[in-house]
Amino acid sequence: MDLSQNVKAVREKIAAAARAAGRNPEEISLCAATKVQSDDAIRAAIAAGIRVCGENRVQELTAHLEANAYVGAQVHFIGHLQTNKVKQVVGRVDLIHSVDSPKLLQAIHSQADRLGIVQDILLEVNVAREESKGGCLPEDLPALAELARNRSGVRLRGLMAIPPISTVSGSNRKYFSETRQFLVDIIGKMSDNKPCLSMGMSADFEDAILEGATLVRVGTALFGPRPSMGAAR
Repeated sequence: MDLSQNVKAVREKIAAAARAAGRNPEEISLCAATKVQSDDAIRAAIAAGIRVCGENRVQELTAHLEANAYVGAQVHFIGHLQTNKVKQVVGRVDLIHSVDSPKLLQAIHSQADRLGIVQDILLEVNVAREESKGGCLPEDLPALAELARNRSGVRLRGLMAIPPISTVSGSNRKYFSETRQFLVDIIGKMSDNKPCLSMGMSADFEDAILEGATLVRVGTALFGPRPSMGAAR
């Protein structure tokens, strides 16, 4: 695996999709999904030009932070976050993508308030209403956005969505389009004039960009098939 070539290839696809949508490629951030990757793999990705790393698990996030593996990049938390692990994440990452309930939002706000900081967050919406996935239901999104707007410990930056696994090109465009519309609907409640729309992974990030994604979360297309859990050291 040539990580530098993979990063280059993904960036070229991002640029092509952006141009096809009439957008500036510089509007789209590439977040390297570093789940089950080693410290050295993360350092190599940053050396290859990655500027945003996304972690799914609190334990891995903590270990990589202690090893200073993320030096030179922003760190985002992109996985499901349990309220009892909020203290290990708030203030240690630049952006939390997966806020999906009033309880979690309040826990993040409370911890940020204790630390005297403002934590940037995205609200995760379960756009396809999949029972196996996190995210608030679309009809609950306006109230959650309003709650975020009224919590001083958080700054609502935008939305995140994980649609169904894509097996056919274009199959997720309707979900990406719906998520973009959700963002438009709540944008008046946001303090950020450049909202983040986090959607699209290795199999469908080009479709996500065509529908308005500003950040794509890519793992396999950069690092290859994930190693086993015990392989990351």
